Amino acid sequence: MTEISSIVATSVTRRSTLRAAGAGAALLGLGLSGCRSAATGGAASADASGDAKPVKGGTLTIASQQDFTPALLFTISGACLPQRLIYNTLTVYDKNFDPQPELATKWDVSDDGRTVTLHLREGVTFHDGRAFTADDVVSSIKNTQNPDRSAQLRSTALAITGFDKKGDHELVLTLDHPVSNLFDLFEFMIISDGGNVPDALTGKKFNGTGPFRAKKWTPGTSFTFERNDAYWKDEGPYLDAVEIRVISETDSIASALKTGEVHLTFQLDGKNNKAFSSQPAFTVNQFSYGTGGSYYVGANVTHPELKEKAVRQAISYAVDRDRLVSQVMYGFGTATDTPWTKDSVAFAPSEPVSRKHDPAKARELLKSVGATGLKLTMEYVTGQDAFAQLVQYDLKQVGITVDIVPRDPAAWQKKLIAQDFDALWCGGHGFGQSIPSTLAVSAYPFNAEKNTSKFSSAAYKKLAVGAWNTTADPTGAAARGLYKKLTDLLLDECFVIDLAAVPATAVYTTKLHDIAINRYGLLDLDTAYLAK
Repeated sequence: MTEISSIVATSVTRRSTLRAAGAGAALLGLGLSGCRSAATGGAASADASGDAKPVKGGTLTIASQQDFTPALLFTISGACLPQRLIYNTLTVYDKNFDPQPELATKWDVSDDGRTVTLHLREGVTFHDGRAFTADDVVSSIKNTQNPDRSAQLRSTALAITGFDKKGDHELVLTLDHPVSNLFDLFEFMIISDGGNVPDALTGKKFNGTGPFRAKKWTPGTSFTFERNDAYWKDEGPYLDAVEIRVISETDSIASALKTGEVHLTFQLDGKNNKAFSSQPAFTVNQFSYGTGGSYYVGANVTHPELKEKAVRQAISYAVDRDRLVSQVMYGFGTATDTPWTKDSVAFAPSEPVSRKHDPAKARELLKSVGATGLKLTMEYVTGQDAFAQLVQYDLKQVGITVDIVPRDPAAWQKKLIAQDFDALWCGGHGFGQSIPSTLAVSAYPFNAEKNTSKFSSAAYKKLAVGAWNTTADPTGAAARGLYKKLTDLLLDECFVIDLAAVPATAVYTTKLHDIAINRYGLLDLDTAYLAK
């Protein structure tokens, strides 16, 4: 397994970014603590190229279990590989959580954190030849505010209440209140052509400023792209074309990699990742920061058997996290009981997993509230059978009978958003890699105002809003104190039971170089190439 390295070192450090912005605690409160690299855009990169030089040409073929879903274009889901190929974002974090320029070249933030001036890149055109201007940023923010888009960072977009254009490439945003995750929004939100949104949402036509033009989407089969020769960056794209091919079974994806039918996938299971890690013709990369996901079990707290907190805590003690990592993930993950990734400012490496496997403790908790003979359903995403079966087995050992029900990814995502799970569900969540307040005010399973578990708590809302609106440095001691209280509440209430963290893992031919992802998992192929 090869450790990745950041591609483009940037000269813009976090400190210098703050100086450029006018600095001060209020500025830090607006989220000047992002992550990601690239003076001309940036992301977590994976490169096994050594001294190889980029070459032009070739079609990169990617295998994906999930088909593109146009209705989810403006959300983050398991099917968001195409977004960053077609579109750009305003900024992109480097690995030190510093926001770096993309379509916004610099920014100035007022001391009270309620006014942000964006300076926008000139000379950028959409795929249809139209020039990118401040109007496109305004329409993209308003699009994210639209409840029909189900965009996870809608609440942050809604904090922006005023737009004042100073020409085509300068825009002053007024915020109703300071937010600590504004640069999360700037990396989450793809900049789209407002007039094209209706066609994009039905998969008919896409118009962005990104490195590739959408060529043809064939539902259930493939999505093809061709190089944008008018791309605004000095370097790349090198690839002539990209094809995302839908292959539902992981073993079939593995076979397609071996035969050269496809070059890259992010969606092999632990068994296949381990198998490829010993094959010299392939690279297996676990991205060392940024997006990935966490395996978890969610609980509908309005279900009669799950109202008692003790029952949910019993489930947390009942599942053997270490066995999940070793037997299901084949070591490609880490046992955890909190939602944060290792590079999150909320992650506390000195604290051990508090919910060690303890079936006796689980039985004791169930007995304390008279919960015996429980029978529950648990829905899971197709392909995660081994994960669901392990949880089912462990719960049976403490007296909880679980019927597991597979759902295809699109149906599972729809039920997640609609809060439509009967009792339990299991799957993966992200957003633990963002500014921590983003998880508590934006992620479907955790949103303090409306979450999939239907969990409501004045204390939780107060903590979530406090972390979101703080003007303290998001990486400083005061903010970390808020995150600690948030973590303690999540561990106590157990409406989301985190089990294991798994970084984004890519498997690809060694001919492929310089692939990258941003913090939300959007695939960046700006400088990727296939060696001859």
